[in-house]
Amino acid sequence: MVATSKDGVSALSPQRTLEIGSYPTAWAMLHRLRSVMVNPDRTQLSGTVEVDEIRLGGGTRGREGSSPIVVVAAEAAGEKHTLPGRCRMKVLPDRSAASLRPFVTDQVAPGSVVITNGWSGYHGLSTWGYDHHPRRRRRGAGERDQIGPLLQGVHPVALLVNRWLLGTHQGSVDEAHLQGYLDEFVFRFNQRRAVSRGALFHRLLELAVAHAPVRYRDLVADPRPKTRPPVAPTAEGRHPPSLERPRANRPWRNS
Repeated sequence: MVATSKDGVSALSPQRTLEIGSYPTAWAMLHRLRSVMVNPDRTQLSGTVEVDEIRLGGGTRGREGSSPIVVVAAEAAGEKHTLPGRCRMKVLPDRSAASLRPFVTDQVAPGSVVITNGWSGYHGLSTWGYDHHPRRRRRGAGERDQIGPLLQGVHPVALLVNRWLLGTHQGSVDEAHLQGYLDEFVFRFNQRRAVSRGALFHRLLELAVAHAPVRYRDLVADPRPKTRPPVAPTAEGRHPPSLERPRANRPWRNS
């Protein structure tokens, strides 16, 4: 379901389709898959790479009511494609150089052409082995007076991820788990030119098998156990049985 659906699935879909007893169980299943979608052996972006920081909308709940800051890096589109090549995304605490430069050095190969806006947080990239080209719009200049549209690769990716958060997940993505959703979007975006959806399934299965086990307490933002009120025993001295309901059809448990 996760691999074959073009836009992914929310936790409600597998809960209903697989007749899973609780929403947190389905939610944890999806987050376990999201946690393995980052290939530890993936290569860095190269060639001409655009980098920009954006504020994601889509209903994500940021700190103090503001949208979270996400930095996006995308390879320039080829001659036969309108969308850019591979991309990377990361949630940042701020737009300072101390946050932006480590992202660039981790995700972009040295010697690449890096195109950014004129923000001071990108200053000094040339000293880190990159061919840095900051682009600035002149104040008061019309659209025809500009050298060219700025960052044509990053902005379409930002629009797509915003649309995905609003559509598939209805904007109900908490900032504490936003990075996992961004990893899923990047995985799908970078694999969009795969020959078949079956190849995407096998790729995700490979990453899941090679990954270490992920516990539920590692996924939740607050791993403290929930306190439950004690249940009064019945007259027979036993705890009351659960509500009677028809047994769910789970054929995989009978095999």
